Amino acid sequence: MHAKALESLSAAAKALEEKGELHQALERWSQALPLLPTDSSQFEWVGDHIQKLRLASNAKSSAEAKSKWAARLGPLAPVAIALTKAKVLLSVFKLSFLLSLAAFMGFYWTLYGARFGVGFAVLILIHEMGHFIDIKRRGLPADMPVFLPGLGAYVRWQAMGVSIETRAAVSLAGPLFGWFAAAACALLWWSTGNGLWAALARAGAWLNVLNLIPVWVLDGGQAVLALNKNERLVLLTACVALWLFLGQSVFFLVAGGAVYRLFTKDTPTQPSPVTTAYFVGVLASLGLVMWMMPGAGFGTQ
Repeated sequence: MHAKALESLSAAAKALEEKGELHQALERWSQALPLLPTDSSQFEWVGDHIQKLRLASNAKSSAEAKSKWAARLGPLAPVAIALTKAKVLLSVFKLSFLLSLAAFMGFYWTLYGARFGVGFAVLILIHEMGHFIDIKRRGLPADMPVFLPGLGAYVRWQAMGVSIETRAAVSLAGPLFGWFAAAACALLWWSTGNGLWAALARAGAWLNVLNLIPVWVLDGGQAVLALNKNERLVLLTACVALWLFLGQSVFFLVAGGAVYRLFTKDTPTQPSPVTTAYFVGVLASLGLVMWMMPGAGFGTQ
């Protein structure tokens, strides 16, 4: 009923947020909230976003007030400004992101040792930032990644009104960035001969392939929703070929997931050849890194 008004208010609010005019953006979102059904996910998201904007607006006002005081401190002004900026950075990156990342690194440090543990955590951070960057470049709202030690990580974002092709692209952006990170580790191994980089390259590539199994909430499970039955058959064929030619058994698991998705009733009516090529291309690129690295499986040795 209020679609046009909501669209206009949302666009104006986002533009104001980009300019840093948080108070005015808060007013626009507050005008949009009564136009939404109270039991809808949009109502919940806008309500949460209003609360976050209030906190950010208060933090900004506090920072501006402190900056005025800093101007009166003479030689100590740079110190005061630095402290103010540090507080703003914390509000941007969010304490949950920093604390969860620290706990995540600590967990894998304990499990695998300092060098591999921290390196592995950084690989997962790069994967998650792939999702985050792809979402933000599309002008969509997203939170910084949250890390769950021993389980993984996720980026919370709102996909209201977003096409399944866009959702698939966001899902595949994480493994794509994971491939960039694994390939960088492979190059460092070739340059230095240090086995740590080979282990990180293989582990990173292996984990990203595992995450592309097209089931459940994995990235592959979200991306496959854009593929019709014929395209899922192409994905299955590609996985079997990669398993046979590269000798990497993890592709057998991806193929198994593709077989399962041939029989689910969630196939779209329209094909998505771009998504199919993207999916297969990322899988092949990750498989190539694994094939070139010494070791087998996860590759912590």
